[in-house]
Amino acid sequence: MNIIEQRILRGPNRWSRLACLQTIVDAGELAGIVPTDIPHLADALHAQLPGMATRRGYASLAHAVEQVALELQNMAGTPVSLGLTSKVDATQWRIVVAYQREQVAVEAMALALDMVRAMARGEAHDWSERLAALREVAERGAIGTSTAAVVNAALARGIPALRLTDEANLFQLGWGSRQKRLQATVTGDTSTIAVGIASDKQLTKSLLDQGGIPVPKGGVATTADDALALATRLRFPVTVKPLDANQGKGVSTECADAATVRTAFDFARQYGRRVIVERCIEGRDYRLLVTGGKLAAASLRRPPSVTGDGASTVRELVDLENRNPARGEGHANILTRLRLDELALALLAKQGFTADSVVPAGVEVQLRGNANLSTGGTAEDVTGKVHPSTREMCIRAAQLIGLDVAGIDVICADISLCLREQRGAVIEVNAAPGIRMHEYPSHGRARNAGDAIVEAMFGDSDGRIPVIAVTGTNGKTTTSLMIAHAARLAGLRTGVTTTEGVFIDGHRIIDGDCAGYHSARTLLATPGVDIAVLETARGGILKRGLAFDRCAVAVVLNVSADHLGLDGVETVAELAAVKAVVANSAARAVVLNADDHLCVAMSAQVSADVERIFFSMDPDNPVRLRHLGNGGRAAYFQDHALILEDGSRRLELLRAERMPASLHGHARYNVANALAAAAALMGAGFTPAQTVAALSTFVSDRDSNPLRSNVYSARGVTIVVDYAHNPAAYAAMASMAQSLSGGRRIAVLTCPGDRRDADLLDIGHTCAEGFDELFVYEADPRGRASGETARTILDGARRAGKQEHLLHAIAPVSDAFTAAMERCQPGDVLVFACGSSATALRETARYVDSPAAAPAWAPSVHEATVPLE
Repeated sequence: MNIIEQRILRGPNRWSRLACLQTIVDAGELAGIVPTDIPHLADALHAQLPGMATRRGYASLAHAVEQVALELQNMAGTPVSLGLTSKVDATQWRIVVAYQREQVAVEAMALALDMVRAMARGEAHDWSERLAALREVAERGAIGTSTAAVVNAALARGIPALRLTDEANLFQLGWGSRQKRLQATVTGDTSTIAVGIASDKQLTKSLLDQGGIPVPKGGVATTADDALALATRLRFPVTVKPLDANQGKGVSTECADAATVRTAFDFARQYGRRVIVERCIEGRDYRLLVTGGKLAAASLRRPPSVTGDGASTVRELVDLENRNPARGEGHANILTRLRLDELALALLAKQGFTADSVVPAGVEVQLRGNANLSTGGTAEDVTGKVHPSTREMCIRAAQLIGLDVAGIDVICADISLCLREQRGAVIEVNAAPGIRMHEYPSHGRARNAGDAIVEAMFGDSDGRIPVIAVTGTNGKTTTSLMIAHAARLAGLRTGVTTTEGVFIDGHRIIDGDCAGYHSARTLLATPGVDIAVLETARGGILKRGLAFDRCAVAVVLNVSADHLGLDGVETVAELAAVKAVVANSAARAVVLNADDHLCVAMSAQVSADVERIFFSMDPDNPVRLRHLGNGGRAAYFQDHALILEDGSRRLELLRAERMPASLHGHARYNVANALAAAAALMGAGFTPAQTVAALSTFVSDRDSNPLRSNVYSARGVTIVVDYAHNPAAYAAMASMAQSLSGGRRIAVLTCPGDRRDADLLDIGHTCAEGFDELFVYEADPRGRASGETARTILDGARRAGKQEHLLHAIAPVSDAFTAAMERCQPGDVLVFACGSSATALRETARYVDSPAAAPAWAPSVHEATVPLE
């Protein structure tokens, strides 16, 4: 069994709304073997992976691989449950498994394949090293507990979250101009100056002292002698700690004599060049979380310790506690493992113990002088006990430092009493406070600290900019640009992705085919974008899934035969299922073509709370009429006018001839695109006046919308340049050409060679019926022999009855275009379909680019005037 192809589907996809790993495997010599032929398989898998006990009854070896891949991810700490397996052909299978982290899923699938293959062959292997390696991969990229709490709180509010790198705890929450950045618990609103102040403990104390907040007296030492002098002046005991360390690193408390101060100074110097020596404040250690000018949570922190049982040594008690599944290394765990290091041994000695001492039953032995969770401490929630004056003091402390999220460390006897009256003090202000102690206290009520941070960041906002996603077989680019044009005219900073590039406010920032995942992510990650219009192509959905979990408005223009036989999509119904991924992502409204039964069928799949808006070129379309009768909204074409209606109110937007893109109404497909755009704009909340202003000024020419019905006139011949590359598009071109002129209709056409013979024959048949003469060239054979694509297209034309002298196969596009122009007479229409390469058009269409050629019907920009009553 070998991997043939693998795709990481990062967003909603053909199989699921979840991120998935899709793997095509070839069973090879195991193709004819079924799991029942291998009686020992289930037991062998269970022996290696105990969780497989509930995963028996495999339908095939590929299904066994699927189940093992899921279990391996669960064992690694990234639990998932969705798995799908289907047959591709006699020897190949498609395995789809959900994932939390890409690299873990990829490694798990490779290991699952190797395990099942070996067990099916009866081969014995020791998988322990690879299992350990998989866990290491998971641990390396694990998100810290505090960061995860904030991210999960954001997701619970419907705020999208994107991890910006696989290694760092750096996230983008929200999209476009409404996004915020998060790293650990530092937000994009956190002041750099405030972080710098909080990192300097002495400066923090000075500012708090000036603000009337009690802090311990002390000073900064650079030598052990300086530290001892300060300790003597302050009177023992003192606390010694680095000036700018965090997480309790290098901190020593209750230093009661010169020897311990010197030892503590040397320890602190391991974490910072300068050291603070301050009066030791007696009392308990509390952490108060302030965010958004409010107290979000408070915890009593207890130092790491073990309690004797009268039989076990300190070392054994520590080992026993470290078996607690909540404890682990790093911040991805609820609690940190206890350490018996030099500092712990020294503290044990003060208490009269060694690591090998048996601790009497009930006696508590401390392992650290501080209570930080990062050193193994535990926490108890005391949020409801904080004295009002202490609460307000901590809020003011965060404001004095300038932090939007702050962890305030307080030492006092009882947090329920006034801090000043009990001679307590604020000892530190932390700029990136850990919140796992609040989310997962060892005692007391858990506090949703992550949500408190998200509340301060976003308020009532979900962090989303409006996203309009446009899909379909034909018309996606033009419709997307129409919608984007309306948004720009409305004053919104608009981003749009198309097969021509990524644009922000009309400026191209990326060139090329950008109708997929990565281009959409580019826009959603750009802070200067208020609205995103995303052309969403079949290929992008199949290769990476959607770049968004949901959009405000989804548009499905049409579904017809195109790219069939590629990427596992064999039928038009399967292609419709791919397009439906976009329809099902709509949160506010879905726009569907009432004239296309496959689009109409999608309405039943969409969530009930999403508005359906139909558009139609047929004023008597029964689907639209029934929808209006039920109180729905629609856009349709009647008596040469574009109309919006909601069942009780009918509004004529504008006549088709007022739209430059309609070519005075001859390009009916662009009228349909405009209806879809108008419906999408209505669904997104734009006014009719804004829609009219856009449609009456949108121009589809070589500069604004290349290869989409760009019309020129040369030597009395009307030349239409279009990206047509499937039967439906060629039929639309032929209809437009017939409407444009009473002369002859000539087509220069091609199609990529990776299309099926049936599709090429269909193109030939369609063009034979729609055009008087055909010139077929080849631009992109994609695996076919030279001339084979053109011969197949022409064979389709012959089957339609087209006479041989009207059919021409000319390989170079330049020669084909030249020959076609020589056959044209004034009044003829020449459709130049550049189905595979815009470059070929730019390099060879010298008639179009010559000074003698001029754009046809270059429109003046109309002022938008709409009767809205």
